[in-house]
This record gives sequence, C-alpha cells and structure tokens, in this order.
Amino acid sequence: MELNPYLAFNANCREAMNFYKDIIGGVFEGGIKTFADGGDHFQCKPSDKDKIMHVHLKTDTFSIMASDNMGGEVPFIGGNNFSMSLTIDEDQAENIFNDLAANGNTIMPFSQAFWGGKFGMLIDQFGIQWMVNTPHK
Repeated sequence: MELNPYLAFNANCREAMNFYKDIIGGVFEGGIKTFADGGDHFQCKPSDKDKIMHVHLKTDTFSIMASDNMGGEVPFIGGNNFSMSLTIDEDQAENIFNDLAANGNTIMPFSQAFWGGKFGMLIDQFGIQWMVNTPHK
C-alpha cells in the first residue's frame, strides 16, 4: 500500500512541478501526461487538452503527485487543492473505496480506468478528497 499527497493546480501544474523538481530533485516517474494523452476518456475543451492530467515526482524518500484541475465536480479552491492518493491491491481497493465513501460523496465511481488499473474519487465524511487506485496492468 502506498499513500501520497495529490495536488491540484489552476492550469500551472507543469510550472509548479518543474519548480519542485528543480528544488527537491527526483524524477517524473512515467513522464508528464496531458488530458490529450487520455484520448476520448476525458471530454474536455480543446483549450484543456495540454493541461496536465497526471505527473508523479518521485525521490528516494517521498512522492508528490499532481494534475491541473478541470473544474466540474470539484472546483479549484486555493488551499483545498489536494487529495490523498491511495494505491492498493485490487483485492482490497473496492472495499476501502466504499468504506471511505460511506457518509461522503462519490465524485467518480470506482471502476476500470483506461490506463489499466481501477480508479475512483470521493470526498469522505470529513471533507477530505481521496483517489483510490490499483496498480497499472
């Protein structure tokens, strides 16, 4: 099991993550993925295609994940622009997702993702945003 902070940015994710990388070091594991890389899975405006869908800055001791916010279910609010990203084996993931979502709000149901794993997003009963993800296949 791996738990990481997941930051959301208001159209400046690439700039921010490059800034952090320059200061902290590390590598962008898996590269930087845009919403265009997600193909038809993301129904976004043409102006959003080059925004960052996912970037993972990894060092020897910690990770930071991030994306640009596209609005919708969770509007960008500076200071509240983070989620806890939990990557967990598939045999446990759905139960944990459902337990976290109880008395909360499901943003994206836990289901098969185009990148090979399963994924879902929710806000728990305490107002914390979670991303539950299974390892990529």
